Amino acid sequence: MVVHLMRDIENLRGRILGLGSMVEQSVTNAVQSLLDRNNDLAREVMEGDDKIDEAEVAIEEDCLKILALHQPVATDLRFIVMVLKVNNDLERIGDLASNIAARVADMAPLPVLDADIHLPEMAVAVRQMIRDSLQSMIHRDMDLAHEVCEADRRVDEIHRNSFAVLEESMHRDPECIHQAVLLLSVCRYLERMADLATNIAEDVIFHVSGSVVRHSGLA
Repeated sequence: MVVHLMRDIENLRGRILGLGSMVEQSVTNAVQSLLDRNNDLAREVMEGDDKIDEAEVAIEEDCLKILALHQPVATDLRFIVMVLKVNNDLERIGDLASNIAARVADMAPLPVLDADIHLPEMAVAVRQMIRDSLQSMIHRDMDLAHEVCEADRRVDEIHRNSFAVLEESMHRDPECIHQAVLLLSVCRYLERMADLATNIAEDVIFHVSGSVVRHSGLA
């Protein structure tokens, strides 16, 4: 029975990592499609969201089966609960990537807005946070989980600066309001992705240490 539980947990690790890879690629492609105004790549991201949704449902079903069949306790139980939460967070990140891709068609006919908002830097940081949060979960690495929480502060800073720059652009040139509003929404989606990656890292800290850091400011 214990052997079967360990096998199922290892399979679950592989599946959640697979979902994480899909989501990370979706984020990368969504931002690239926006920067390049590539409608084909944007469409690929939006169509791929169905696969992410299917993987999320399958992982949830696996977790529920493990709970029903093995009735895990202590560390194993905390791991399954964590995977259920991480699974949901990853699916939501996938939805946000699809939202970014959906903006490409709106942006395509508009002139490029010359605004220093560091969108590529923000996207790279978010992608790294997603990757590191999952690695911290698989390796029970609290130090890496704390690094993810710290990285969120940098993303928040870029988001605040971008908001200020875009707001100034709209005041200076009312004709760019449409582009600026679209970019504001993209920055907000990326900032929300970073928050979700931070949620994953905080769940890792709880799983490893038993300490709840969400809302406490201790991460």
